[in-house]
Amino acid sequence: MITIEKADRLKQLPPYLFAELDRKKAEVKAKGVDVIDLGVGDPDQPTPDHIIDRMAAAAREPRYHRYPSYSGLNSFREAVSRWYERRVGITLDPRQEVVSLIGSKEGIAHIPLAFVNPGDVVLVPSPAYPVYKIATLFAGGTPYEMPLLEKNGFLPDLAAIPAAILAKAKMMFLNYPNNPTAATATLDFFKEVIALAEKHNIMVCHDFAYSEMTYDGYEAPSFLEIPGAMAVGIEFHSLSKTYNMTGWRIGWAAGNKEIVGGLGQIKSNIDSGIFEAIQIAGITAMEDDAAWLAHMRGIYTERRNVLVQGLRELGIDAHNPKATFYVWAKVPAGYTSAGFVAHLLEKTGIVATPGNGFGDPGEGYFRMALTVAPERLQEALARIKQAGF
Repeated sequence: MITIEKADRLKQLPPYLFAELDRKKAEVKAKGVDVIDLGVGDPDQPTPDHIIDRMAAAAREPRYHRYPSYSGLNSFREAVSRWYERRVGITLDPRQEVVSLIGSKEGIAHIPLAFVNPGDVVLVPSPAYPVYKIATLFAGGTPYEMPLLEKNGFLPDLAAIPAAILAKAKMMFLNYPNNPTAATATLDFFKEVIALAEKHNIMVCHDFAYSEMTYDGYEAPSFLEIPGAMAVGIEFHSLSKTYNMTGWRIGWAAGNKEIVGGLGQIKSNIDSGIFEAIQIAGITAMEDDAAWLAHMRGIYTERRNVLVQGLRELGIDAHNPKATFYVWAKVPAGYTSAGFVAHLLEKTGIVATPGNGFGDPGEGYFRMALTVAPERLQEALARIKQAGF
């Protein structure tokens, strides 16, 4: 038998946060506990029927059974361009400034491979979606963590980044509306980012996956709508959360044509594109979606109100989000993030995510996802109250 030794790039990685959550959840379920899972952001509602119907029809067309285009159907990229024009009033060249993705995670994970050399610095927010840092490490880059602190509205303090780091920085990841904090960014903040990027020759990668999950009339700005953004950046989007299509694996990246092109080169050597029937369904999702968005926002608004109000009544300091389907809250006094979440699971059967699992600045917080019905949220709150947290 040979000796199996993992590559150094795997040895330097912590356990993937959500895989570890799944393991702990399975242990509790095996004991017969009725688990209420508020951990992973996976919509509980089904994909809309009209999207499924279009997929079913397209899947029966033999022309979609062959290898797909690496960059995506022209019709899909044209639909993305129309989405941006309708949503934020900008015009994109669908053939040079848009590329399809097998979910936005795939594009985020691959883009450092196109531009980051060993020793290059990548500015990553913390706490944050773990893939920004992991993708940097896989490419041989050096992540520099930008703390997202409550006193700064969970926006990175750009002025606090050392000059020596900026001199080596090749790329910056941002994500607004934000996971895990649910914070939102202003137009002025994006303008500051663009000015910094231009001054130090840094490409900006903005994760816009939660753009449509908004409340109380709030509209999340796109990074690309800011003058100058197209010269420095790219934006990732996904149909996963907006249209309950997490399992379909479809998204896109749009922006600067050189950055889009570099990502496309990586994709053409690694994957074979998205099944074209799924792209046809994606077009259906993006077109004429006003009624669906209103329906979806209504569902999550009710859930947000139940959970935030309930946590506050229990004495837990929970932020009231303007966007995303996450609630970011402070752990009760006397607990660490990991300790509280572990105790919560053991005593109540409720799965939450420890804030420090997204990065050290998340210590003292936990995240809950609005991915169960209001009745189950009420049950979760009742269990927390009974447990005496």
